[in-house]
Amino acid sequence: MAASSAEEVLARAEKAEAEKLRLITVHKDLELEFDLGNLLAIDPNPPTGLRQQSGRGLEERLLGLARDNTQLLINQLWQLPTERVEEAVVAKLPEPSLRLPREKPLPKPRPLTRWQQFAQLKGIRPRKKTSLVWDEASKQWRRRWGYQRARDDTKDWLIEVPGGADPNEDQFAKRLQAKKERVAKNELNRLRNIARAHKVHLPSQGGMHPTGHQSKEELGRAMQVAKVSTASVGRFQERLPKEKPPRGPGKKRQFQPNIGDFAAEKKGQLELLRVMNSKKPQMDVTRATNKQMREEDREEAAKKRKMAKGSNRKGHGDKRKGRPLGPGGKRKGPPGPGSKRKGGMAGLGGKKGQRQGGKRRK
Repeated sequence: MAASSAEEVLARAEKAEAEKLRLITVHKDLELEFDLGNLLAIDPNPPTGLRQQSGRGLEERLLGLARDNTQLLINQLWQLPTERVEEAVVAKLPEPSLRLPREKPLPKPRPLTRWQQFAQLKGIRPRKKTSLVWDEASKQWRRRWGYQRARDDTKDWLIEVPGGADPNEDQFAKRLQAKKERVAKNELNRLRNIARAHKVHLPSQGGMHPTGHQSKEELGRAMQVAKVSTASVGRFQERLPKEKPPRGPGKKRQFQPNIGDFAAEKKGQLELLRVMNSKKPQMDVTRATNKQMREEDREEAAKKRKMAKGSNRKGHGDKRKGRPLGPGGKRKGPPGPGSKRKGGMAGLGGKKGQRQGGKRRK
């Protein structure tokens, strides 16, 4: 009984070992190409028999193919040298042999600052400075900049008043103010370098210069910018007499996001389709007709006024043309055929029924 039980145990162990080897052993007609640096396995074997299958059988076949290729990749990883890192065994991957494309474009080189451009133009080479310098006050090596730097004057408890300065002036506050101005100047130069790199025009570069000759348009632009620079954006700013209101930037157009509220977009599209498919017109025909009639009446009245104005201009002209005026403003020469004169003949411009030199007899 003991011998048979031992044989059964050995048989079960051999069977389990064979099953384990069967699970990790994969046979392929063509060897796979491995790029262990990228954890990539390329299967050159053609997928035969996949087109004839469909449904559940195709899915199981694809899962089996993916499982076999993953097993072959893991077998290759177990052959790499290993090391222990924080109670874990890791494998040292080799350098990748396949160059994969980048997800994002290459970063552009950083543009030169204004000082770097000047140094490049003048041929000035930067000199490498050490980060540590000797501090005579503390008699030790300290950093050139930053915390606990050498020659740190902010730790002085006594400051000598320079000659010609006000003896009542606070030198500590003056030094702190000078430091704030230097920091603000450096920040302004940094922002200017960024704007110059991105080709953005600053307000000082848009025609509003603090010095120099300025045109009327530049002064007007500077005045408008100064007025809207208040906390209320110029709403309570006093205006000069006969000054025109400032021209605002206008109403900004609002666009819906490309990916947003799909329910609102669906509602809007359905409303548009409902309007297009409705038989009742959305336009008020009566109102549109009345508006068109008023427009036509207005155009006709304007045309009549224009014609009447032209006829009045022609009627005001002098019929007797071509005769010079006398010294008293009177015209010389015989009267024209259309003039009226006392004692004139009826045929020469007089009234009908009158004779020359007398009244009409009854």
